[in-house]
Amino acid sequence: MKQVLSLFDLSQKVNYKNEVLSGLTVALALIPEAIAFALIAGLHPLTGLYAAFSMGLITSVFGGRPGMISGATGAVAVVIVSLAKSHGVEYIFAAVILAGIIQMAAGFFKLGKFIRLVPHPVMFGFVNGLAIVIFMAQLGSFKITNTNGVQEWMQGSQLYIMLGLVLLTMFIIWGLPKITKVVPASLTAILVTTAIVLGLGLETKTVGDISPIKGGFPPFHIPSVPFNLETLNIIFPYALIVAGVGLIESLLTLNLIDEITETRGRSNKEAIAQGAANFITGFFSGMGGCAMIGQSLINISSGARARLSGIVASVMLLVFVMFGAEYIEQMPMAALTGLMIMVSIGTFEWASFKVIGKMPNHDILVGILVAGITVLLHNLALAVLIGVIISALVFAWENAKRIRARKYVDDKGIKHYEIFGPLFFGSTQAFSEKFDVQGDPDTVIIDFQESRINDMSGIEALNKITERYQKAGKELHLKHLSPDCRRLLKNAEKIIDVNILEDPTYKVAVEI
Repeated sequence: MKQVLSLFDLSQKVNYKNEVLSGLTVALALIPEAIAFALIAGLHPLTGLYAAFSMGLITSVFGGRPGMISGATGAVAVVIVSLAKSHGVEYIFAAVILAGIIQMAAGFFKLGKFIRLVPHPVMFGFVNGLAIVIFMAQLGSFKITNTNGVQEWMQGSQLYIMLGLVLLTMFIIWGLPKITKVVPASLTAILVTTAIVLGLGLETKTVGDISPIKGGFPPFHIPSVPFNLETLNIIFPYALIVAGVGLIESLLTLNLIDEITETRGRSNKEAIAQGAANFITGFFSGMGGCAMIGQSLINISSGARARLSGIVASVMLLVFVMFGAEYIEQMPMAALTGLMIMVSIGTFEWASFKVIGKMPNHDILVGILVAGITVLLHNLALAVLIGVIISALVFAWENAKRIRARKYVDDKGIKHYEIFGPLFFGSTQAFSEKFDVQGDPDTVIIDFQESRINDMSGIEALNKITERYQKAGKELHLKHLSPDCRRLLKNAEKIIDVNILEDPTYKVAVEI
């Protein structure tokens, strides 16, 4: 109970300068992303900004991973865009509220632990794919809308100015830490680039060119939808996908930050916090969201390790929207583009190239496949799910091939089969082929000292081999079964009848 009520670890040493400056950097970087994701979903930019504020604040205070940033995300925007087109923004708010309830339920039932089932190749693919997506998203900053409303690439001096400012931002972020770490390089780069643009009066794309960001405090609003089963049928599929996508992306980001900081977050607590944030966001005119890997990496790379940075980021974002919109709208997109390109470079697991030829081919294939799906479909949840399924099938296949049987006849004329490897659905056929029922003597012992029965398919395989020996008029005994294997057989005793032989050396309990 003490852990639940204790939101802040007072024993943790907090670098307040780093936390505040990192939070300010994240707040500046959040604005164009939140606007862009809202526009992707076909919603007003303020729905993205409000979501970034409420999601960021609630998860920073109550989440299971200090230093991680949440807000409106592209993964959620892609899911809800069709609902926005077909039924409008009120149904979006209702779906986000329901998604929050689903996520909180997942946390309360401690389903967050299943993120541990994600293999490392899938993590590699997820991170690499996301790095490529972040980079590709920045290319839109090099496009302008012509008089016909069509997007086209910049040309001439406009392109050269944009490239120069982006490269300058990247150079500052790369070079400043080599000189001093007193101030975050990302914030310094943004401020220097903005000062050059304003000081020299350079004509370049700004945040205001994307959309105005002026707004008030997020208004409380109960979604104007009919409270009936028809509405539930409409929003439930979207809410379920939003909840799943949000949890997968959030918990994978949590794992990544864990590795970087060499600490451990709490996945179930994070799931509850994400759900609470989405639930409240739906009532405050937000489009919903989840953890943001790019912003989280900006925060961590700037030195933030505590909850304060996320709180500062979300509060400052709201301050910008309510009071500083006219100033933030003058910020050049080149500064934010350079920042996000450096984030994508830092996110990419360059070490993954070194494992090619050194790791199993199926692991490399899974990593490439997950990255490819992430890049092509922008569906992180689907990419991770497919990666996990393929990894599980490969694991099952590899283990199915490992079952072996050592055979010999002792001086009493009893045939022994010493089984090596797991007996489960993938290895039952190979297991059955090991036995020579017709050629064996009257008494046969199957020794499971180096094996175990893992599932119902294994029990059924034992049942079938027992029936084969019974039909042949021969006696079959099982030996060295582990306690959990004996429990499985005990539970299945109505459908299987086997003899479990007591071994005096290992003192295996008798069950007949």
